[in-house]
Amino acid sequence: MEITTVTRGNGTVLSLAGRIDTVAAPMLEQAINRVMESGSRKILLDFSGVSYISSGGLRVFLAAAKKLKGPGDRFGLCCLHADVLKIFRLAGFTSIFSIYETEGEALAGW
Repeated sequence: MEITTVTRGNGTVLSLAGRIDTVAAPMLEQAINRVMESGSRKILLDFSGVSYISSGGLRVFLAAAKKLKGPGDRFGLCCLHADVLKIFRLAGFTSIFSIYETEGEALAGW
């Protein structure tokens, strides 16, 4: 899995590429935690390069969402492929996370 981190306005976008499976989940969790530790409390995950996500990956997003519940905090996902979005729907996560079609749509609301 590859993770590219870019600052956009007052938020941080992590562009993900590859599979989010049991092996990649800890690396992703560390990347999200580093962003939060740097002081950024507005995080958007760009899934345009993700074709698969496991339950281990879903757990990472739940943990991040729990940490980003303060005033002014934002945590969103964008550009999910149909198969990945289906997994989020089946897990009931579409009601937990802010999911956007595009990065621009997500950042416009922040």
